[in-house]
Amino acid sequence: MAVLATACGTLSSSMVASGRKWVGPPVPVPGGGQFRTVIHYGPWQCRADFRRSCESQCAGTGHVLMGCIWLADIKMDFEGPIVRAGTRYGVTHCCCNYTPVAPAATRASRSRWNNIRDTFRREWAKKMGAWPSDAGGTPWQGHHIFDLGHGGNPVAMDNVIPLPQDLHQYVTDSYGQCYAGTPPWNGVGVDHPYGE
Repeated sequence: MAVLATACGTLSSSMVASGRKWVGPPVPVPGGGQFRTVIHYGPWQCRADFRRSCESQCAGTGHVLMGCIWLADIKMDFEGPIVRAGTRYGVTHCCCNYTPVAPAATRASRSRWNNIRDTFRREWAKKMGAWPSDAGGTPWQGHHIFDLGHGGNPVAMDNVIPLPQDLHQYVTDSYGQCYAGTPPWNGVGVDHPYGE
C-alpha cells in the first residue's frame, strides 16, 4: 500500500483508474527467506464474486446491498531458499443499507482511533513490514474499511489500511456515493483492474 494529486488536491477519475501501488520493505522470516507486502490501490468497482459476497454479507444481517467498493489488493510475496510463493487479499467495503450511528458514537470511535493510532501503526508494521509514509516522512492516514459512521470498529487490525491523504479523501467521498446506491459503485467491475 509517490502519490499524484491534481491542482485542487483531489484525484481525477483517470488517476483512480490507473491505480497505484505501495511496496514495503523485505521482512526476514525465521528459518530463512523473506516476505514483502505489496498493496495495489483502487478504488475500483467490485468484481462479480466480491459483489456476490457483499450481497450475502448484507442479507445475513437483514440489510440490502447498495454498492460495493474494491479498495485495494494486499499481496504478501515470499521468497525462500527453495520456494517462491505469495498470497493476495482483496480489500472491499460492502455498502449495506445500515442505519448511520449517532454522531456522538462516531466521535467516540474517532477518539479511540486517535488514542491508539501510533501504537496501531507500529503493530501493523510488525506484520506488514512498515506503515507507509510520504516523501517527507509523514505517515499515511489510516482508512477504516467499515466506516465509523456506520459502526465500524475503530481499532480492529483488519479494519484499517494505510491511504495517502488525497486517496483517503477520494475514498471517503466515494463511500457516500456507494451508500446512496449510485454509479459506479452499484455496478460490477472487471476481474483484474490493474497490471502487475
